[in-house]
Amino acid sequence: MNIYDIAKLAGVSIATVSRVVNDSPKVSEKTKAVVLKVMEENNYTPNVFARGLGLGSMKSVGIVCPDVADAYMAKAVSYLEKNLRGYGYDCILYCSSYDEEDKRQAVEMILKKQIDALILVGSIYANISGKTPDYIRDIASDIPVFLINGYLPDPRVNCVLADDFQAVYDITEELLFAEKKRILFLSNSQSYSARRKLQGYLDCLKAHGIETDGDLVLYSENSIYATRDMLFRRRNLSFDSVIATEDGLAIGAMKYAAVIGMRVPEEINVIGYNNSELAIGCSPELSSVDSRVEVLCKMAIDSLMSLLGGNPAPQKQLVKCHLVKRLTTDF
Repeated sequence: MNIYDIAKLAGVSIATVSRVVNDSPKVSEKTKAVVLKVMEENNYTPNVFARGLGLGSMKSVGIVCPDVADAYMAKAVSYLEKNLRGYGYDCILYCSSYDEEDKRQAVEMILKKQIDALILVGSIYANISGKTPDYIRDIASDIPVFLINGYLPDPRVNCVLADDFQAVYDITEELLFAEKKRILFLSNSQSYSARRKLQGYLDCLKAHGIETDGDLVLYSENSIYATRDMLFRRRNLSFDSVIATEDGLAIGAMKYAAVIGMRVPEEINVIGYNNSELAIGCSPELSSVDSRVEVLCKMAIDSLMSLLGGNPAPQKQLVKCHLVKRLTTDF
């Protein structure tokens, strides 16, 4: 019987077993009790290796994201890895997909590696209920957990996120000041980030005394052609501007405008989100909100290193976004 067997039976990482052996305060009483029980039942005597693990760090951080093929996720992982390397840390990456059970399994799998902290990339890990998922809450009792671009009201989960609410509130207001009367809001999900963007749009309309038209809030697959076709099926819907939660959705709206003969930006303004390569790869070039993922990732890693060094770090950090104006807006 060795430390790996104990970790497997207790359902924890070998680092957690080591922390229990060394009576580390970083392990919750609940987890400690489980590990000690397994050790007792199996007459396990910690060896020098097991004890030594608790005295140092393997300098490794786990990163979990839904899909690294997504442009935003890929960029975030790249920035995180670069910043971790600057501190002398390695990273281990798992992709969880978007299914709740798959997310749980991915986190459990990565915890079997000897990691010092866990970073979750994407607001998809902040569920609609606003409650911290059990699998995240349990992990945060043992090691630092950071959430990139999502928020959980849990003091054990450090959140670094873009101020999506204010960004969309501001661009909605700019469109209203430019006398745009019917602003279409396009989204592709119900994630925390997408819901904050929608709230910014709705609150701005309300602040200006404009009644929300439910027909102007539409959802589509994050695909240029799927969005174009969805809008074409609703071609009787009238709008003079578009705010999209992803650049691909915005370009889909531009494709639709071209099909029906509407000129951009003369007859319709279009704004995307994330300021991706898509924004400059289309014609006319797309105005898009820069959510400043590079800043988010650097801030997260700097805060993580502060925590690992025994210093406090803010539970919630907001990063201001800004609109990069190109040729699809005329205000």
